[in-house]
Parts: sequence; C-alpha cells; structure tokens
Amino acid sequence: MKKILLQLLLSLICFSSFSQQTMIKYLSGTDKDHTVQWDFYCTAGRKSGQWTKIAVPSNWELQGFGAYNYGHDKDKASEQGLYKYEFLSGNWANKRVSIVFEGSMTDTKVLINGKEAGPVHQGSFYRFKYDITDLIKPNDKNLLEVTVSKMSTNTSVNTAERKSDFWVFGGIFRPVYLEIVPPVFIERTAVNAKADGSFQLDVYAKNLTGDELIEVQVQKLNGENVGKPFSVKADPGPDHLELKNNFASPLLWSAEFPNLYQTVVSIKNQQGVVHQMKHKFGFRTVELRINDGFYINGTKVIMKGSNRHSFWPESGRTLSHEIHVMDVRLMKEMNMNAVRMSHYPPDADFLDVCDSLGLYVLDELTGWQAKYDSEVGHKLVKELVVRDVNHPSVVFWDNGNEGGWNTELDNDYALYDPQKRIVIHPWEKFNGTDTKHYQDYKAIEKTVAAGKEVYFPTEFMHGLYDGGAGAALDDFWSLMMKHPHAAGGFIWAFIDEAVIRTDKNGAYDSDGNHGADGIVGPHREKEASFYTIKEIWSPVYIDPKPIDGNFKGGILVENRYSFTNLNQCTFKWKLVKFPSAHAKTTAATIVATGTPAAPGLKPGEKGMIQLSLPSSWSKNDALYLTAYGPDKREIFTWSWAISTPAVVAKKIGSISGKTGKSGIKTEQTDESLIVKNDGIHYYFDKATGYIQKVVKPSGTISLSGGPVLAGISSTLKEFTHKSLKGQYVIEAEYQGTGSLHVKWTFTSGQPVKLEYQHSQQGDADFTGITFNYPEEKITGMKWLGRGPYRVWQNRLKGQQFGVWHKAYNNSITGETFEYPEFKGYHAEVNWAVIENKEGPFMVYTPDKAMYLQMLRPAREKDAMRNNNVEPAFPEGSIGFLNTISAIGNKFQSASQMGPQSQKGRHNGEKVNGTLWFDFSGNYK
Repeated sequence: MKKILLQLLLSLICFSSFSQQTMIKYLSGTDKDHTVQWDFYCTAGRKSGQWTKIAVPSNWELQGFGAYNYGHDKDKASEQGLYKYEFLSGNWANKRVSIVFEGSMTDTKVLINGKEAGPVHQGSFYRFKYDITDLIKPNDKNLLEVTVSKMSTNTSVNTAERKSDFWVFGGIFRPVYLEIVPPVFIERTAVNAKADGSFQLDVYAKNLTGDELIEVQVQKLNGENVGKPFSVKADPGPDHLELKNNFASPLLWSAEFPNLYQTVVSIKNQQGVVHQMKHKFGFRTVELRINDGFYINGTKVIMKGSNRHSFWPESGRTLSHEIHVMDVRLMKEMNMNAVRMSHYPPDADFLDVCDSLGLYVLDELTGWQAKYDSEVGHKLVKELVVRDVNHPSVVFWDNGNEGGWNTELDNDYALYDPQKRIVIHPWEKFNGTDTKHYQDYKAIEKTVAAGKEVYFPTEFMHGLYDGGAGAALDDFWSLMMKHPHAAGGFIWAFIDEAVIRTDKNGAYDSDGNHGADGIVGPHREKEASFYTIKEIWSPVYIDPKPIDGNFKGGILVENRYSFTNLNQCTFKWKLVKFPSAHAKTTAATIVATGTPAAPGLKPGEKGMIQLSLPSSWSKNDALYLTAYGPDKREIFTWSWAISTPAVVAKKIGSISGKTGKSGIKTEQTDESLIVKNDGIHYYFDKATGYIQKVVKPSGTISLSGGPVLAGISSTLKEFTHKSLKGQYVIEAEYQGTGSLHVKWTFTSGQPVKLEYQHSQQGDADFTGITFNYPEEKITGMKWLGRGPYRVWQNRLKGQQFGVWHKAYNNSITGETFEYPEFKGYHAEVNWAVIENKEGPFMVYTPDKAMYLQMLRPAREKDAMRNNNVEPAFPEGSIGFLNTISAIGNKFQSASQMGPQSQKGRHNGEKVNGTLWFDFSGNYK
C-alpha cells in the first residue's frame, strides 16, 4: 500500500511539474556535435536521387549532398532536401503542442502525418513554429516530413540572402523540437529593465479566461529572490499584459560587468500555478544621444568590435555552444567589447554567451545590398525581435546591410521591443548615426571635421588576407576617436570563412578572395592582427616607448575602460635574461618579479604605475609588464628591451668565432677573390663586389648576391681589398639612383664584420641591404627581437620582445593556416640564426631598430588585381632593413591609410649600419 501511495505521489509531482513548465522534446540533435539521423532525399547534385540518412541539424552540402554555393547568385543550385522523421508522442491530452525550427535554409514546408502544419516558411536564419496540436496522434507514432528548398519562391528572399557575399547553404541547420504547454500558457515575454531599477515586463499569454493572476518574481541566477513577487490580474482582451516594478540599486549589466538576473513568470489560478516561464535579463539603459554618443547606463561607451559570421569549416552554419564560447572569449581576449551579427541573427545560444560574458551586440536582419519585400520582411522582423528582445547584450537592431534596407520595416522593431532600441542602416547616415563603411584616412578626416551624427562604422579595416584588420588600425583609431561623437567601430571580419569541401578531398575553400577576411582562421587560428588589435584596443593603455637610461620605474598609463577603475585591475612585472643564440632553449630566465599597486584611476584618467624595480634592474635583458582585468584574465603584456643591441652584440662577439689566430690568406682567380680565415673560405665576385658563397670544411653555405641596396639600381664603381694591421679589408663603392659603400673586415678569431653606408633620393617602400640565399635550403630561423609574427610598417604593435623560433613554412595568410607565417619582415632584431640544410649561420647587429626580411611571401592564389594586400619586397631573399613597407586592405592601398602607411621620403641622408656574420655553426 505504501509503495502504491508513493508511486501516486511521484506521478502527481511529475504531472504538477509538467503542467507548470514548458516541456521541450528534441526531434533533432542540439548542435553540430550532437545530431540525430533523419531519412533524407536530395533532389539534385551529389548523393541525389535516393533515400538515405542525414545528420540533423546540418547543412547538407557539408554532409556530401547537393552543390556548394557562394553568394552573389553564383553557381546557382536549386536542389531540395526531403526529410522524414518518425517520433513518438506522449500522453499530451489537454496540452498544446508546437513544432519549432530554429533555422532552415531556405523555404521550408512542414507536414505532420501528411497534413501541412502551416504556410511555407521563407527566410533562413529565423526561429519559426507551428501549432500542431490537432495534427499529432496522441501516444502514437507520428510522421514529420519536411521539404527544404534551397532557392526561395520569393525573389526578395533570394536577393536578400542568397546573392549575398557569404556562403549560402541548404538544410535544417539549427535544432528542431516540440514545445508542450498547458492550454493556458505564456507564449513569450519582453523585458525593459533600466539602470535606474525600473522594470517592465510585457507578458504575452494565450487562452486566458480572466480568473488567473500573472505573477513575476525577479531572482538572482542562483535562485535567490530579489524583492517580493508582483502581479497583475489576467485580462483576455489585450495581446499582452504589462507588469511594472522598481528595484533599488540593482547590479547593472554592461560588457565590463555582465550582471544578470532572471524572471520567473507564472500564470496562477485557484488551483495553483498553471504555467511558468524563466528568462534571464539585465538591468541596463541603452541610449543613442543625438549629436553626442552611445551611452550605456548613462556612461559614454566606445564600441570596439568585429563582424562575426556563424561559421565552422566542417559544419557550415551549424555550430555548438563550445564554438560560441570560444568566439566570445577570443573577442574578449582581443579587448573587444562588441560584435556585429553579419549578416543575419545568430544562434540564440550565441546571444546567451554574449549576455553572460559581456559583449554589446548589433543584431541584424539579413539583407546584403538587397532587401526583403515588405510581405516577408514584416514576418521576419517579428521573428527576429521576438526571439532576441530579452538579451541585454543586444543594443541595436540592424535593418539589413549596405543598401539592403527596406525602410517600410524600420518602425516594425519597436512593435515588439519595449526598450525601443535604435534601428540603424549599416553603411548609411540614419537615425542619428553615421555607420559609413570603408572610408579611407582622408575621408575619415573630413568626417571627423564635419560630422554631427554619432559615428561608428559598422565595417572598416577590411582584413583581406594579411591586409587591414590590425594594419593601420593605430592611425585610424586615433583619428576616429577625435570625432566629437565617436562611438567606435567594427572590423571586417572576425573569421576566415573557408569551408572544408567534401567534394574536393577536404580542401579549404574561401571562394577565392571573398571569404579570406578574418582576424582568425576558420578554426580560429590567430593571425598577427589579433595581437595588434589586442594592444591597440587595450582598456589599459600604455605607450610602449623604449626604456632608456633615464627610466626611473614609472610607467605612464591611461584608463580606457568605461566602468572599471584601474584599481580593480592587477599588474605584474618581471625582469628576464634571454638565452644566447647557442642555447637549445628560447625560454627566458626570470630574474625578478613584482606586483605593483594599481593606481586609482577612473575611466578616462591618466596616471603612473610605479613598478618599484630592484636597483639592479638595468643589468637584465628585458622588462615585461602584464595587466589583468577584474576577471583575472590577461589584458596585454608589454615588453621593453633593456640591453641595447650594442651590448648584446658585444656579448655575442665575446663567445663567437674561433679563439685561434691562424692568420688570414687570400687567393684570386679571374672572377673571384677568396679570403681564407679560421678554416673558412669567403668568395667574392670581383666584377660585382658581392659575396658569392662561404665554404667550410663541412660544406658550402650558399649566401650570395650582396650586399645590394634594397630596391635601388646601382653599379659597382670601385672594388678594393688589402691587408691592414693583421686584418683583411674589402671595400666596394656603388653608384646609381642610390649610393652604397661596403666594407668587409676579416679578423682572425672573430666573426666577419660588415659596415655599410647608403643614401638615396625620393620615396621608397623600404631601405637597407639584402643578400640571396636559396629558399629551398632554409629550414628555420631563431632570433632575438619582436615576435613571433611578422610585421608591416603600419602594423608594428602586438609583438613581444624575446627569443623566438620558427620552422620554415610557406603559409599564406587567410589561404593556408599555419601561423605564424615564416616569410616576411621581423622587427627590432638583434640577432638571427638562419637554419638551413647546409649549416646554420648567425647575423647580429649593434644597431637599433633593424628589420630582418626573411624571404618574400608567396602570392595568393586569388590575389586582387589592385595588389593592395601584396606589399613591396626587396628582390633579395634575406634583408637587413632600416625601413619596411606597409600593407593596404581590400579597398584601399597603403598610401590611403594614414601616416604610418606612407612610403619613406629620403633626401640623400646617409644611413650607417653594421652587421656581424658568424659561420662557425655552433647553434642549436
């Protein structure tokens, strides 16, 4: 008897719980890693014409079906996917059952047990549902049939979505599930919780009889009640009921402090709770103050963001919670505080992550240079806003993109949004905003001078291949922040949108140069611009000027947060010594560490961090300073060289070369001068003055063809050589469009010394000297300098000073994804070991600010005709340069991108340099 009573009690509890909460029954899987097999038939393309199985959710191209399509209406494919899935219904008597699709591309027709669930849904990125209560068979098997047409029968849907500049796929790519609710239920809510503690909740309930009560309890996320519940008597008449309250001193939501609460909304009658729904929300006020700026909670905020496609190379638009968290954390790691949805609403879970980790979101209706018609547009705006309205992270609604604005839809957003968020037209001056895309530097200067609207370009710094993104950002950002109503900007783009083709043996495909725009690769591989952005957008701003003998341990700092006092951050410094070029390791030895007091600086204030270094600090090689935010995550690590290149060179010279003094001998042929020193033979071409090769007992080192004045045509005027005070000296004089004087000095027991002086007239992409070495023989490099990534003249920030090592690769940014790239310019190099198949050799310098050119990056397979992102390089393969070239972006050449991007102007000034070459080969 007790057992029967217990079972009855448990059944009543389960029934009570079931009757109060919405029951979710997944018919598909939940994400790309958790799928369910459905029956599937593809009408055309690969694996078509037969019934088989497919993972749901997924894009069918990535499962081997149909044909791939990049937008622009290119390679148009119009296959359909026919889905079948049988599910078992439960004891759902006296319940309402809806089937929900989170996203399906593109036109979707749904049948339950052979009957249409409702009209065909059009639009790929939107949640839609059908009430199927009257179509399902209770406690029985039910057949779901779905027909998904890749191309829409609505022309405007195709022009808005499928002619766009991004991959356009097919299939049920987001989850499908059933919602089971009682007859009287809460359909949805819409919150407006402001920074002053005022609270309004619009409750949309269905089938009210009038004898119910709608009650709201605000809670912390741990379930602790905040204040008392408040309620309103049910009224079946209006489409929604408003519940209002005020809360004293709530914790506010912002990207810096993403404090969240939850609402527990209940419909009650005399028998108890009929239905209950929970939603997270945040207290915060969003304002666009006309001719002023963008404000959160009464504080002016600068948005630092990027444009993010929902994309993964193996699964297309079908993602996972782990990917959403990864992406938001990567953005936060770059010191971004904002993200723009490009060019469609993301998975709802992505917005949940933005809510919890803290990013300002621009949520966007699809429309890339073309718009939905009003008939379908009205429906899709409602689906967008109704789904996303309660996310505190969403601060703007974007009504399409770059001309994809149906202005008849502008007023629709407010119909479903009690917060009345501002609607913008990305790329247009509209509603008090100026979001113009891809202005060059001079155009921004004009905008800054005359701008009245709140200014935040929703796309800028187009990151094609290795161009844009971080390149020239320092200049652009400094200029943009001078706008009287600056509100930030959004870099294009976050991800390289390169799909792994199931029809091309797993090859990456970014549709040529269309999708290779990311700051990170398709699997989120970090490119160099990632770190440049991280430094420039650091909310703890430190000017990384070099440390000199006048340094007293104080570091100038500026607080660029919006809400955080700098004393909420943590700072740590360390003094290090670097291993020599002969060591097996690249790891620095930490000599001393410290935790300086964080200064109490409010947002916008400047001050000083006193490091309190030990008195012996100057005897170390470098100083590192790391800032950590209130969340204990690294903001950035700055690094300064302490030992000068001259001091480093002196240390190297004391251990390099040979100790024996065997004397120096020479030999001549008709073509060559051969200098023999310490068992190594150095060959020089008497006709050109260039080194030809270096021959050791162990083999030949193929260094040749230099030194040549980089990028300058010149002719040998004089070549002399002589013995001088136990040394042997070779000198060469070159004249042409530039002049170069070269002096080689051979001393027994020491590396070879090269001194040079050059000058030139006019504008130049780079200056310095180069040599040749066969690329096919190079295997790697180790160096002391900034690294590990290459730099451009307009992208020097973000790299740390240290000892680095890279194995050879031929990676092309945005096309192949092995980072850091081997080829290119490297900054602040003190010494470098060139690893090769013949025998490693080292070059070092006592000069400051030397750039090492390591080979020349390969040309992109689908390079743009304008060559904006293919900077000039010297003809030589290894260069030692004083200045280097800048890089442009997709739309602008480097010359259009600001002061740091300009060619150097030279008026015949003489530049001196010194290099030491050590061919002894004692390097690990």
